[in-house]
Amino acid sequence: MHDRHLYEYAVIRIVPQVEREEFFNVGVVLYCKRPRFIGMEFKLDAKKLEAFCPELDVEQVEKNLSAFKAICNGEKHGGPIARLEPAERFRWLTATRSSVIQTSKTHPGFSENLEATLKCLFEDLVL
Repeated sequence: MHDRHLYEYAVIRIVPQVEREEFFNVGVVLYCKRPRFIGMEFKLDAKKLEAFCPELDVEQVEKNLSAFKAICNGEKHGGPIARLEPAERFRWLTATRSSVIQTSKTHPGFSENLEATLKCLFEDLVL
């Protein structure tokens, strides 16, 4: 029998004008304690962003999402947050914030294959 892992995930959202509370999904971040797994997928639809808020700099939002991923992956250029343990990085990434990039509340699930689950969540919730 395969191991089933309890995981948590959050949807990554772009909120072009925070005061309007309108958003669209651009990614998913998934964390699982036991195998110390944390992963993220994102895709920014530049046309959708321009339709929502033409004054936002698409290139800057893309850079910010890339920094978000660098932190998730624990990359050196991700800064001091990227050097934290996976659980701490996940909690930092999913903390409530008032900015253009936000995450949903976290949701739990069970998975036998965390990479496949991340891909499935990304396809279902973003693409």
